[in-house]
Amino acid sequence: MPEWYEQLRSQMPVTQKWAYFDHAAVAPLSLPAQRALQEWAADLAENGDANWGVWRKEVERVRRTAAKLLNAKQAEIALIHNTTEGVNLVAEGFPWRAGDNVVLPMGEFPTNLFPWLNLADRGVEVRQVKTERERLDLAAVAAACDERTRIVSVSWVGYATGWRNDLDALVELAHGQGALLFVDAIQALGVQPLDVAQTPVDFLAADGHKWMLGPEGAGVFYVRREHLEQLRPLGVGWNSVKQAGEFSDSRLDLKETAGRYEGGSYNMPGIAALGASLALLSEYGAPAIAERIDDVGNQLCDALTSRGATIVSCREPQRRSGIVAFDWPTTESPVEIQRRCREQGVILNTRGGHLRVSPHVYTNADDIAQLCAALEATS
Repeated sequence: MPEWYEQLRSQMPVTQKWAYFDHAAVAPLSLPAQRALQEWAADLAENGDANWGVWRKEVERVRRTAAKLLNAKQAEIALIHNTTEGVNLVAEGFPWRAGDNVVLPMGEFPTNLFPWLNLADRGVEVRQVKTERERLDLAAVAAACDERTRIVSVSWVGYATGWRNDLDALVELAHGQGALLFVDAIQALGVQPLDVAQTPVDFLAADGHKWMLGPEGAGVFYVRREHLEQLRPLGVGWNSVKQAGEFSDSRLDLKETAGRYEGGSYNMPGIAALGASLALLSEYGAPAIAERIDDVGNQLCDALTSRGATIVSCREPQRRSGIVAFDWPTTESPVEIQRRCREQGVILNTRGGHLRVSPHVYTNADDIAQLCAALEATS
């Protein structure tokens, strides 16, 4: 009987054509997600809104799945379009006062920078803590905080080299400073375990189109219930109120859940597809998935270094993730190597002047061998 990750591999059509190492950018869809999209399209084409209620129930099923993934309450989960939307729900909704500040690492993906910089006209300062290859010094974070620090915002896993931050330590640090912790979780959610009852982050957002194997345009926003009334509701619409669907009732009676942020029509097909992939991953559980990704990453690093590559990413057990950045011994640019690997059926990426590979649990030894052969062909 094949290992469980080989069973999951059979649900990934991309493996029929590519050795795929770019989940940190855009993941290929799982077969269940593909089917969900096709079923929704066929239903809408053939029936219009006759089965709208069925798809609306699917939204709640996905919300339950997302809540279970985080060990959160369903009321703390909103289904959003992307990580940027989640960041802005906090950045624009928080009750700032002139002189307040936000602390975050340098080198963050723009999604976790621009919304905070956009608060300058409200008198909010952004304090960026220096990092080296995304390595974050907690003492430097603490030194950047003061009595006017309201939010510490970090990526759980850095997008360039895959440095994985210690969320337990960051929660303790932020709360000890009287601040709240926002987590951009897009590079880890679904493949790294997180229990928000044990690690009490305050806000979290992640689109589903990377490690959760969903389509673009469907993601998860978590807000700890105690903070719900602290944020000014944004994107308010017909679906934000308790009486959603009763269009003649004009009371602004907001839902007492994170569903108040789902102001308009849902991305029904995207949510259904995300739910299908999450259901597939949940069959195995985040701890087993994280262990498998560690194993694949170690195999990959061994194969690369044995061929002369220099690993840029930190591979310490508590810091590594599914992202491996490396330099290849050649005079060709990383972008040119990326192009030539694609011609050999291998998808990878570049970030910060380095090559970046991001395998998933279904990546196997054949994929790694194909990657190495493609790289050697560029030397």
